[in-house]
Amino acid sequence: MFDYDWFHGAQFDEQQTEAQWRCSLRRFPDLDREDAFENNEFREFAMALKVRTLVYLRDGFSYELKGLADVTSKSHLVFECEPVDDHYKVGSFVVAVPFEDISRVEVFAVHPEEMPEDMPSITGFRGRVEAPPPAPPVQ
Repeated sequence: MFDYDWFHGAQFDEQQTEAQWRCSLRRFPDLDREDAFENNEFREFAMALKVRTLVYLRDGFSYELKGLADVTSKSHLVFECEPVDDHYKVGSFVVAVPFEDISRVEVFAVHPEEMPEDMPSITGFRGRVEAPPPAPPVQ
């Protein structure tokens, strides 16, 4: 289903645009899709939206796509990922994923002022979730 052309062609752009339109129209439900962009408030809101892309793999891992990498090989999806753990936000991590391992791609559009404080945890960068340390004994 997913291949190089899906990410570098019209399909990926269309999914991002559709998420932005739906987010904007949800904010302005009384506007008609055909002429909504003529409304200044709608246009300003739509232009300020942030778009996040989540790539889910068949093995259960998931990554937030920060940006597609411009590499020669077209046999894998190569992208910079957005690390979850603060420890790893010091550099740049480029991931190569075989297209056949991608099970789903989600695009999330949100206005910066409406972004929830607790964004969904993207688990692909961590191998497993660490268990919290045991509670100290009660005295």
